[in-house]
Amino acid sequence: MLPPRVVLGTAYYPEYLPRAAGERIAVDLDLMVAAGITAIRVGESVWSTWEPRDGVFDLHWLEPVLDAAHDRGIAAILGTPTYAVPPWLQRAHPELAAERSSGVPVPWGIRQEIDYGQPAFRFHAERVIRRIVERYRDHPAVIGYQVDNEPGVLLAHNTSAFNAFVAELQETYCEVDALNEAWGLTYWSHRLSDWSELWRPDGNSTPSYDLAWRRFQAARTTEFIGWQAELVRSLRRPGQFVTTCLAYDRPAVADVPLTAALDVAAGNIYVDVQEGLTRPAPPSRSEPGWIARSVTETLLAADRAYGSRGEPFLVTETNATSIGGSHQNRPPYPGQLRQLAWTMVARGARMVEYWHWHSIHHGAETFWGGILGHGLEPGRIYQEVADLGAELTAAGSALAALAPDVDVAVLWSTESDWALQFQPPLADAGGAPDKASYRTIVGAFHAGVVDSGRQPGIVPVERLDAALSAPVVVAAGMYIASDATLEQLVAYARGGGHLIIGPRTGYADEEARPRVAVAPGPLRAAAGVGYQEFENLDSPRPVRGLAGCATRWAETLIVDDADVLASYEHPGGERRPVVTSKRFGGGRVTYVGTVPDAALAAALYGKSRLWAPSVTALSAVNAAGERLWFVHNWSGTAVTVTPPREVAGPVQLGPWDVRVLGVS
Repeated sequence: MLPPRVVLGTAYYPEYLPRAAGERIAVDLDLMVAAGITAIRVGESVWSTWEPRDGVFDLHWLEPVLDAAHDRGIAAILGTPTYAVPPWLQRAHPELAAERSSGVPVPWGIRQEIDYGQPAFRFHAERVIRRIVERYRDHPAVIGYQVDNEPGVLLAHNTSAFNAFVAELQETYCEVDALNEAWGLTYWSHRLSDWSELWRPDGNSTPSYDLAWRRFQAARTTEFIGWQAELVRSLRRPGQFVTTCLAYDRPAVADVPLTAALDVAAGNIYVDVQEGLTRPAPPSRSEPGWIARSVTETLLAADRAYGSRGEPFLVTETNATSIGGSHQNRPPYPGQLRQLAWTMVARGARMVEYWHWHSIHHGAETFWGGILGHGLEPGRIYQEVADLGAELTAAGSALAALAPDVDVAVLWSTESDWALQFQPPLADAGGAPDKASYRTIVGAFHAGVVDSGRQPGIVPVERLDAALSAPVVVAAGMYIASDATLEQLVAYARGGGHLIIGPRTGYADEEARPRVAVAPGPLRAAAGVGYQEFENLDSPRPVRGLAGCATRWAETLIVDDADVLASYEHPGGERRPVVTSKRFGGGRVTYVGTVPDAALAAALYGKSRLWAPSVTALSAVNAAGERLWFVHNWSGTAVTVTPPREVAGPVQLGPWDVRVLGVS
């Protein structure tokens, strides 16, 4: 469905331009051709342009764009405009407004304000989707569709959503006493005698309730996107693909079931550039969130997109220059755009699409910069994109269907992320609950793989079998886990794999209930270690036996029959083990009872394979079976490195440079 090469693209919105800009379509598309841009994303944000009044459609405005694109060999991904509803629909059906808390609708005036379970919304959404797809499915420029945009932005508390939640619980548990037992509702006199007594989620304090609520909300998003995808499939012409663009941090998204309803996974990867891309990584200037704050977080974002389906993916949005609010102005250093694009390609991206072509002159995203600035003239950013386009064109089919090499498979549990947002184990610098606890824990282990000179991969727990072929598997922060999942991990180690277990893994079952067992429950015998106590660390604690420090969290490990690899001096005056390892069957289980700092995390994987402190070396195998190496210098200082024997060297890298080895 996509060309056998990496596509360079951009979101293109000529309808946003002020009239003073004049007719730009030919000028813009000619500039794209010169820059090697071969795909545009169009139409997903302007329902009120497609349908300015109820039942009155203007479907022809996009035709000149698609005609001109096709004339120049530029393909188009056509969006369905359902994430930004028109004012006439808002006024005619005020019940469409989503409620972030019960009875309090989200005010109109932004986007994604709607509860997409409302029948009136579905009626109007289906009607506009049908009209758009039927109008343009046979246009030769259209190669695929993006349904909606960054779905799952909120947890809808509307009465209809809550009633559906209760109905689902009734179907799952059948009897209300079964729910009382599963959720432990004897506590604080929460026992129900009838389903009608279940309280709304606004004031909920029960962890099992919250996890069920999050599952329900994510399933609503999956159903909505799946509904759109099936509708478009019923209308499209053969050979066109269907996807959506995911922001993976959205609260109502479970990426594995959602992307299973699509033809290809697609994600938005935004990155904090300039010194944020320095290696070794400096302290971050921002909190964890929607933007990758380092090279390792950029790799984690790309690895999650690949991991959703275990296959190459699309980058539907990434920043060309400064991105965010009017106070966040950090354009990339020369060379960094090229580095980031090749990083995404190295992790399996089949398309790198910039958001967006020209900086917008109106609205909330005025200062989310485009390839062209507000003056609409090519500048440094355009030239760097054009240089990248020439490189991707030259590489051609050598980049087709890249499968990243993986030394260490890091498991990702969306449900554990939800559970640790509700009851965070970590505290932030001010002592408040850190809702990014899960991402902090997993991120530390993932970054350690990179810092050791090895290659990580993210594998969702739903696709656990795909991880078990890796020589090393990391299960960190996996608070929510079934007995069956934990038994699979034990069998992996028994069969010869190296299992690394991190904090909180296996502590609770599928209902978010702590297991009635010494932690880590079913993993204890294989790990040769357990714990009953745990505590927060107010400052890093240097460890003995390995490099680095224990940070933020420590489990008081009781060693059964494991070897102690690292220990730390507890403020109470004793040394406590914090990293242990045990031979188990044909393999090994290493237990890490803390959030490791960068040095300790890297040490977990053995002797360093780094080519140089500022250099990452990633490899992937293409459709022809050839291994390509992507070697980056994340530094403003040139460096020459001598690679391992299987790679020809030495390799010279300039400041903020990347070399792709194996492409003729």
